[in-house]
Amino acid sequence: MIINVNYILTIIILLFLIGVLGLVLNRKNILITIMSIELMLLSVNLNFAIFSSYLDDIVGQIFVIFILTIAATESAIGLAILSVYYQLKNTVIVDKIKITKS
Repeated sequence: MIINVNYILTIIILLFLIGVLGLVLNRKNILITIMSIELMLLSVNLNFAIFSSYLDDIVGQIFVIFILTIAATESAIGLAILSVYYQLKNTVIVDKIKITKS
């Protein structure tokens, strides 16, 4: 059974829009912000992988590997900073992080 590329692209667009909505609508919780950015990056990765497979080209899969390493690094560093901040201040609200200068 062959699945049409348009159906997969529709799912990718929906995933990306869910990530954008999570980023735009939620400005308080930084964990949801990080998860929304990850969802957007993974939808872009899926787009590269689908078109790489569809066009029989390896370049899209190489981009997927690079984007996955960047996304994993971003998540690890962001969560490490967030956990240290939570240990110091006992909150992860973004508004209070912007005010903090030390």
